[in-house]
Amino acid sequence: MKYVSNPSTDPHFNMAFDEFCLDRLQADEPVFYLWQNRPSVIIGLNQNPFAEVDIPYMESRGILLARRVTGGGAVYHDLQNLNYTITGRVRDLEQEYPEYLHTMVRALRALGVPAELSGRNDILVEGRKCSGYAKRMSRDRLMIHGTLMWDVDIDTLTRVLSVPGSKLSAAGIASVRSRVANLKDFLPQFADIYAFRDALQAFLADGDSELPLGDEQREAVEADAAAKFRTWEWNYGHSPVAAFRVRRKFSCGTVEAGFSLVHGCIDGVRFGGDFLGNLPADRIEHALQGCRYTREALGEVLQKEPVEQCFDRLSVSELVALLLDA
Repeated sequence: MKYVSNPSTDPHFNMAFDEFCLDRLQADEPVFYLWQNRPSVIIGLNQNPFAEVDIPYMESRGILLARRVTGGGAVYHDLQNLNYTITGRVRDLEQEYPEYLHTMVRALRALGVPAELSGRNDILVEGRKCSGYAKRMSRDRLMIHGTLMWDVDIDTLTRVLSVPGSKLSAAGIASVRSRVANLKDFLPQFADIYAFRDALQAFLADGDSELPLGDEQREAVEADAAAKFRTWEWNYGHSPVAAFRVRRKFSCGTVEAGFSLVHGCIDGVRFGGDFLGNLPADRIEHALQGCRYTREALGEVLQKEPVEQCFDRLSVSELVALLLDA
């Protein structure tokens, strides 16, 4: 199978690269490429990051958020994770690789990993997950892409994908470790992820050559990344409705906030509790309607409102923190 080169570790560029190769790459046969991201959380097309990701932790560690064009769940990437993409016309993949979902399993087995497919989209080794994949069709073309955990930081993975009430937060790091596997432990013959990448690429190419991409094509990918994949509207705003409720005790009394997020913006917020205040809180509710769910946007809106009059001596920063705790 021919391959293309993508040395970028920018997750937003790489999401654009995937979509470009699916929709606009001119190739007469299936191609693949191997790629990496610097620390980032990649969420599925239909996911809400506020419900799936510990955003304050992510931001405090400089971890990026990127939304991909395929479905499935949120995953954590770092430079010890190797990603793969296979794309081509559906009929070519079905004819030349009739069991195309088994392609990566066969490759891992050839390198010495006892891999097997499991469930909807997992690859397991000795009962533990080492890879997940997703796919998407566009007209007559198909893309399959997935992860290969080489030596991923499991502590960070667990922390950034752990939100109150989630499976990960309930299970804890020890349980997560028992359910995932880094391929490094099964491939001692490779000194590092780059040696593993080279061997995997050689197996998948099977003597085939690189399909070169020109500067014009890479500039088109960068334009797509800037216009779509780096934007707040795509990564946060392209989110389904999610409902939240949070409660905390302050000097004014207990304040409870219930609200929904629609396209990453607050909708229908209501405050309750036994708190004291000189003014009704409904003016704050009205002011927050449609506000982006970010620290900066919430602070900007609330600075213009009499927060300390609606909630006795409650500061703007305290109210922002309460809302973000959801």
